[in-house]
Amino acid sequence: MPAASAHSANSSFSRVAWVVLAYTLAVIVFGAWVRITGSGAGCGQHWPTCHGEVVHRPQSIETVIELTHRVTSGLSLLFAGGLMVWARRRFSAPHPARSGTVLAVAFLLLEALLGAGLVGFGLVEDDDSVARAVVMAIHLTNTCLLMGALGAAAWASVDDRPRRLHAFAPARHGASWWLVAGGLAAVLLVSMSGAVTALGDTLYPVSAGESLRSVDGSTTGHFLQRMRIVHPLLACAVGLYLLWLAIALPGLPAPPAVRRVGNIVAGLVVAQLCAGVVNIMLSAPGWMQLVHLALATCLWVALVLLWLEVLSATVSATVSATGSATGSDPAR
Repeated sequence: MPAASAHSANSSFSRVAWVVLAYTLAVIVFGAWVRITGSGAGCGQHWPTCHGEVVHRPQSIETVIELTHRVTSGLSLLFAGGLMVWARRRFSAPHPARSGTVLAVAFLLLEALLGAGLVGFGLVEDDDSVARAVVMAIHLTNTCLLMGALGAAAWASVDDRPRRLHAFAPARHGASWWLVAGGLAAVLLVSMSGAVTALGDTLYPVSAGESLRSVDGSTTGHFLQRMRIVHPLLACAVGLYLLWLAIALPGLPAPPAVRRVGNIVAGLVVAQLCAGVVNIMLSAPGWMQLVHLALATCLWVALVLLWLEVLSATVSATVSATGSATGSDPAR
C-alpha cells in the first residue's frame, strides 16, 4: 500500500478508535447513573433478558434506565468487536492496535459478566454487603483496563509499523518504567477505593451540614460510611505523586509528545482533585459523582498514554544509541 494511502487508512482507524473510546466513556458514566438512581434491578434478576422477556416494554423509569444501559453496553461491545476485526485486517501482527482491540473486547465481555453477576446475585438497589463493594471495586478496575486498552489501540494505530515497546521489560526502560507503572498501579488502587466510596455515598447519603462529619472515620457506622475517609486521603497522596511525575518526566530529555501528554496528566490531576473537594463539600450529589468518574477515567487514559509515550521514547533512544555505536543507520 502506498505511504499516503496507508497514512490515510491509519488516520481513519485512529479517529474511529477515539470515537469508540469516547462512546465507551459515556456508557461507563451512564452505568454510574444506574447505581445512583437505584435502577440496577430495573429488569428484575433477569439477564440478559429484561423481566424474562427479550423485547420488554418498560413500565417504570428504573426499567427504562437499566434497559438503556444494557442496550448501550451491547452497542459498545459491537463497536469494539468491529474495531478488532478492522485492526486485524489493517495491521500485521504483532501490531499493538491488534492486541489493544482484542483486550478491549475481552474486558467488555468481563464487564458484561460482572454486570450480570450484580443483577443475578441481587447486589443492586439497597444492598450494602461486602460482596457488592468488592464486585464494584473489581468492576471499576476492569473498566480502567478496558479504557486503557482502547486508548492504547488508538495511540498505536497512527503508525503502520508495529511498535516494539517491550512494555513488560522494565530493564529496557530504566527508572521511568517503574515511575509511570507505579502511578498506574496507584490510580487503580484509588479507583477501587473510589468505587466503594461512591457506593457508600449512594446508599448512605448525607446532607450538606453533615458532609464533614461523614468522613471522620467513626467506628460506629457502616463500613461503607467509615470508608469515606480513606478515599480522599489516598487520592490526595496519589494526586501529589502524579503531579510530580507529570512534571518530572517531561523535564527529562524527552520528545515533545512526552511533555505534551505529561501536561495533560497534570491538568487532569488538578481538575480531579478540585472535583473531589467539590464533591465532598456538596455531599456527593449524583451529577457531581458522574463528573468525578468521567475525570478519573480521562486521567487514567492520559496516564496510560504517558506510559506508552515514555516506553516509545526510551526504545527509540536505545535503538538510536545502538545504531550510533555500531555505525549503522538506526532507522533501518
